[in-house]
Amino acid sequence: VQLQASGGGLVQAGGSQRLSCAASGRTLRDYGVGWFRQAPGKEREFVASIAWIGGIADYADSVKGRFTISRDNARNTVYLQMNSLKPEDTALYYCAAGASWVRSTSGYSYWGRGTQVTVSS
Repeated sequence: VQLQASGGGLVQAGGSQRLSCAASGRTLRDYGVGWFRQAPGKEREFVASIAWIGGIADYADSVKGRFTISRDNARNTVYLQMNSLKPEDTALYYCAAGASWVRSTSGYSYWGRGTQVTVSS
């Protein structure tokens, strides 16, 4: 499966942005999907994930209550709605697909290229 993340850009603190992760090659319905981010000089970190069935979601504590992950299986796309953005949310955001929906990067077999999110103060 090939993944394409999009929707990044520059936004002011307190603003909102929606990222999309579009899949091709196979249906995303068969996979758990995670969003990760990596800021300069830091390790890639878990943001949110959604199970392949039931829409069960998991969030990092740093984004809980502000970000929402969802999936549209008809469009073969997973979204990350980001509200109340903070400068510390600035990072390159990646989506990934795998057999599970864990917090570890090792749980995902397929990765898309990142999309940059920059939050200005």
